Amino acid sequence: MTSEGPIRPKDRDAVLQSLRAGVVPRRGQHLIQVGRQAEIKTLLDDIHRVSDGGSAFRLIIGSYGSGKSFFLSLVRAVAMERKLVTAHADLTPDRRLQSAGGHARSLYQELMRSLATRTKPDGGALAAVMERFVTAAISDAQQRGVSPSVVIQERLHALSESVGGFDFAAVVENYWRAHDTGNDTLKSDAVRWMRGEFTTKVDARKALGVRRIVEDATVYDDLKLMGRFTRLAGFGGLFVCLDELVNLFKMTNSRARSNNYEQVLRILNDAMQGSVEGLGFVLGGTPEFLTDSRRGLYSYAALQSRLAENTFATGDLVDNSGPVLRLASLTQEDVYVLLGKLRHVYSSGDSSKYLLPDEALKGFMDHCFERVGEAYFRTPRNTIKEFVHLLAILEQNPGTSWTEFLRNVQVQIDSNPDKAPLPEDAEDDGDGTGGSESAPTSGSTTTERPTSGDDDLSSFRL
Repeated sequence: MTSEGPIRPKDRDAVLQSLRAGVVPRRGQHLIQVGRQAEIKTLLDDIHRVSDGGSAFRLIIGSYGSGKSFFLSLVRAVAMERKLVTAHADLTPDRRLQSAGGHARSLYQELMRSLATRTKPDGGALAAVMERFVTAAISDAQQRGVSPSVVIQERLHALSESVGGFDFAAVVENYWRAHDTGNDTLKSDAVRWMRGEFTTKVDARKALGVRRIVEDATVYDDLKLMGRFTRLAGFGGLFVCLDELVNLFKMTNSRARSNNYEQVLRILNDAMQGSVEGLGFVLGGTPEFLTDSRRGLYSYAALQSRLAENTFATGDLVDNSGPVLRLASLTQEDVYVLLGKLRHVYSSGDSSKYLLPDEALKGFMDHCFERVGEAYFRTPRNTIKEFVHLLAILEQNPGTSWTEFLRNVQVQIDSNPDKAPLPEDAEDDGDGTGGSESAPTSGSTTTERPTSGDDDLSSFRL
């Protein structure tokens, strides 16, 4: 059913352990990839655009269970293979695009912690990126017979002209001096500044001689600088993946929510106008987050006009050229292929060690359909978990029949956390703008909203 060769034990274990826990695997995503060729091609075009020094913005929209988190994870892996630096984070009540209470800086810190490259795919690559920039500058200086400081200043000159670029460049120079003199404290301080870990300008001035730190109001500017810096370090650019944007939709304070949507607009405008270099954004959200005219992106008129979808794309017609990319649910054929891939992974890629025949896959699907109906392939998180559990039982109890255990498989339907009642009272979100929710800006009668965007493993239709 599949032609893949042997699977490395660490990839096998990473996939199976994640599936049993109901989360997206950090490695081995390609082993369980199903479909989504058109969507992947669209994101590949974005990746190439960023690698060529351009910019990209893509909003990935899918219902609870459509596989947004897996899709974003796969896109990050592809971007790293194309020599881009990636960063990813989930938005939470404490991590936002815009805030006056440290929440935006918290998001920036998480992005910097997650910074990853092809050689450091699990994150923590910030120091390696800076080291690569310095090493390349030293090598160029040796070939030209000049001081490394001359080359570094030449390369950082363009950054100095950007917002916040002068201090950003000064921190990089401090890192080079620390590298040259073996000053580990100075090197550590430079990395801490880049991670947004300095909380006061006084401390930053004492440690690095700069007058600026990463703050809530500067987060996006610092990401733009980081995108350009990664290119100076020899990478294609920076690809930022943000998931769980439904948490912006959940914000009860209308002013804070509007401020965050304004930041989304700023990112979108810069990408569409080509005014940023080497920076791409991919954001994951639910249909309610996009189209709800009371609390969603469509409640912000400027975003609604820019994100409006092609009216000719109806029925089976699709248009993936706009900023919004919608993900469809799994089909039954997709689930069948997926179960076959899971069986293949469990056997470490050896078809002679399959624990289930092909007819068992069909039998498992029929059993799930009888228990929960079509929901088993639209949001198959628990279906996948139970299938892996079945394989584990068969592996540890040789000689038993799969038909004997099939009747005991219990599959439950995940309740959709995007369908929780709206809160009655607004709360202060840390921006100092607490108060009740303002009236809708349009005639929307929406009375529901998400409470969680967690769709980590809801679909593997990729």
